[in-house]
Amino acid sequence: MNTLNDIITYVRRIIKSPSDSSISDNLIIDYINRFWILDVDARLQMFDLKTKYSFQCVPGVTQYNMPLYGVGNYPLFIQPGEQEISPYPVYQGFMDPCFVNGIQVPFYVQRDAFFKVWTPYVQALNPAAVGNGTTSYTLMLPYFPALPGHVDITGILASGSTTDPIVGLSLQTNVPLTSLYPGVSLTATGIDNQTMVVTDSGQFLSTNQQIGFLQTSVGSTIQSAGTVNYVTGEVNVVFPDPVAAGTNIQAQSYFFEQGIPRAMLFYNNIITLMPPPDVPYLIETDCYLSPAAFLNTAAAIPFAYMSEYIARGSARKILSDTGDVEQFMFYEPLFKEQETLVWKRSQRQFTASRTGTIFSDLGSQNTTNAYGVGSI
Repeated sequence: MNTLNDIITYVRRIIKSPSDSSISDNLIIDYINRFWILDVDARLQMFDLKTKYSFQCVPGVTQYNMPLYGVGNYPLFIQPGEQEISPYPVYQGFMDPCFVNGIQVPFYVQRDAFFKVWTPYVQALNPAAVGNGTTSYTLMLPYFPALPGHVDITGILASGSTTDPIVGLSLQTNVPLTSLYPGVSLTATGIDNQTMVVTDSGQFLSTNQQIGFLQTSVGSTIQSAGTVNYVTGEVNVVFPDPVAAGTNIQAQSYFFEQGIPRAMLFYNNIITLMPPPDVPYLIETDCYLSPAAFLNTAAAIPFAYMSEYIARGSARKILSDTGDVEQFMFYEPLFKEQETLVWKRSQRQFTASRTGTIFSDLGSQNTTNAYGVGSI
């Protein structure tokens, strides 16, 4: 009872299609997954999907991508093989409270407010070196450690990966430039008087995350251009063309004193911590979990009380696509009834806590009110 197979059976009863002759189980599962993954979390913010997200931050690294469900497959019943479910975010979004090693820190979702406190000032070093007519240079940049570059979720997916951009000994050049946020940049003038730009790629050495790969654009292609050590400031750069003799090589990067993070920003599916951590810290914050796809027809669904709601929502999609308006309108009140019943469970939980006031204990205040008396 309350397995994916049960939901399929219930969907067939609603759409009046008892066999595979008109609609296959595979297609019904597709409708179920689309309703469960795409619609439920948008229609309802259920208390049962509220959870905690935690991770250990990396020294010197300030930006962290929101995790993804990996590529999943579920069996096809009629035809041999499997159907693929592409990666999608594990969490719908993050919210207060946020903790760093148990210390509560401010949470931001607007970049302007966050960067008014933690201004991303670019420090320029000119010259970092002087060209001598060659392409390869070893530089020791002062003021390091510096902030590393970052590849966002879109770029990671475009590169064919679902994990952080730790790539071993080679640079993945299929990451779109629009998904790259460099932290270190080097510019120089070539022998043809054209400006050459080399930036870090947001990708790290698998054996040492303090060493990042440099890259440069040559026409419409991206190619490797050396490495940068974000801690020591050692840069081994290879420009695409010889640097004109006697011209300056300029370096630009972001510098912040490392320490325990004091603020968190959630923006563009990225968590940003400032200042950069000096050692690993435990980061914790509240979030809403995205429903996971159904991959096993015999497994019980996560929340049994939602079985009929999922079935009616999936059947509703089928009826709307087939244009069966009469059946759609007949079952719409029953779907709304199930949605109300499902929401009622979360509503009871949310209303168990009263709204905070100046006379009650708020998350951003201490345990006394404005009159110095303990919370009532």
